[in-house]
Amino acid sequence: MGSANWYKIDNVSKVFLATLGKRDTRSFRLSCTLKEDVDPELLQQAVNSAIEDRPQVQVRIRRGLFWHYMEDTDLMPVVKEENDRICPLLYVPSKTMLHYQVTYFGNRINLDISHVLADGTGAMEFLNIIVLDYLRRKYPGELADVTVHSGASEGDLSQDSYRQFFGSKNLSHGPERKKAFHLGGMKLPYNQLQFFEIHMPSSQILPRAKELKVSLTSYLGALWMLAIRDEIPPRKRNLPVTISLPVNLRNYYPSKTARNFFNSVNVTHVFDSDISLEDLALEFDEQLKSQLTEENVKKQMDAFETMEYVAFVRVVPLFIKQWVVRYFTKKSAKKVTMTFSNMGVQKPPKQLGELIGNYSGFCSTNTIFSTMFGYGDQLTLGVSSAYMNTGVIKNFVRFLSASGVDITVCATEVIK
Repeated sequence: MGSANWYKIDNVSKVFLATLGKRDTRSFRLSCTLKEDVDPELLQQAVNSAIEDRPQVQVRIRRGLFWHYMEDTDLMPVVKEENDRICPLLYVPSKTMLHYQVTYFGNRINLDISHVLADGTGAMEFLNIIVLDYLRRKYPGELADVTVHSGASEGDLSQDSYRQFFGSKNLSHGPERKKAFHLGGMKLPYNQLQFFEIHMPSSQILPRAKELKVSLTSYLGALWMLAIRDEIPPRKRNLPVTISLPVNLRNYYPSKTARNFFNSVNVTHVFDSDISLEDLALEFDEQLKSQLTEENVKKQMDAFETMEYVAFVRVVPLFIKQWVVRYFTKKSAKKVTMTFSNMGVQKPPKQLGELIGNYSGFCSTNTIFSTMFGYGDQLTLGVSSAYMNTGVIKNFVRFLSASGVDITVCATEVIK
């Protein structure tokens, strides 16, 4: 390949690379459902064109002596009909491969991407670039003046914004968190995950959150907590139920990066006495708001970046570093019961929106992970679960349908 460009990997990606496995592949899927079936040839052309807009995805992860790094690759993506698992393993050290793939099924376009390359915001823009390019080819002349590109320069798109905005100035570690309740029971065999898609009308659920004067994230977050509470055995009622919520840091800092730029905040509750949904939603909302102040986000991030500056970690060979990172990641995973990621309301340009049916997505996990997408009057939750027991998901759906929300649930089959 001659002299390939190479790029440092940001700290979050170092954690992902040290901790990925066959079940939690550290990849995620974003999907866009169109109003008619996908033409594979046009989709292939659209992907070839989209990577010129987003060359950041055309890289291979390589192992260095001290850290992984990425270098440009000539490998081209091949669009296929979906026949693999959702959120597949997209990095295998000994294999020459791209770390993302585009597939289709019926009227749905899927982008599976390794979390090392991008976070949800960066990947969503890449998916929309593909979708727009595809629809332009499908309907020549109709979408000529539509754009979904942020207009950021190549340098801005590949910026490591963690390094740009966070230093090791006034380092402080956030409050020490307790070990959280984890669902018991058997995990699915062969490192599998089960995937559920939950659909409901936004117009039926938003008024409930408004009535309680809380955000939709807090309302549904509190519902997830109650759904988990009903699975807690009495002897474990003293353990907190902790929900981790990823935060898009572009809302706090002037970054246009297409790479990772997010952090997570945790909301926690101990069910040692009865609490109503109303009170829990208010408590959830207060905890979330207090953590999302600019000052608190900044504090947390400065603590997070310290890993980079510890001299010991800098000069130790990669395999030892990975062992250290795995150890600390496992330790912090014990403090989280589930993850709930609100991807927000998707608002593609109007002409494009008329041709799009919906958006949805999933993330790999070792426990339970739920994403949430709003689009038009649809609210879509993608839930991935490592457990055989589906009690939490059933409880969540039951709460909503009992309160009069029209709910549809689709689920993947797993090999038992």
